[in-house]
Amino acid sequence: MSEENRRLATRWFEEVWNARREAMIDEVIRPDSLGHMEGKDVLGPIEFRTQRAALLEAFPDLSVVVEATTAEGDVVVVRWKAGGTHLGQASGIPATGTPVAFRGMTWFVIRAGRFIEGWDAWNQGALVESLREAARNN
Repeated sequence: MSEENRRLATRWFEEVWNARREAMIDEVIRPDSLGHMEGKDVLGPIEFRTQRAALLEAFPDLSVVVEATTAEGDVVVVRWKAGGTHLGQASGIPATGTPVAFRGMTWFVIRAGRFIEGWDAWNQGALVESLREAARNN
């Protein structure tokens, strides 16, 4: 089961984030799935889509590389790096055209091929501060 869950977690980043495959969101997130994202919790696929859309509006060329995974039973942890260009509003900051890169980790609980709960950890504050600095310099 651990290996199957590891593959699903990796596919999540490849398909939902890199390939922009919307259908996978409904395939793997249940209506009662809880995501603990930087700054707020989201419940189910509808709230997740809203958060994802905001990030992709700000960074339409966002891509994510899975650097490493570890899995045990229902738990998978993914270390990833992301990059993109700030081409839309993010946290009230107008587009700056600034390329960004950041790293993070996501901890998933997966049962029967669906995400039950997840935690994202990355330094969103540093990203926002770098965009504010870029906006001041534009």
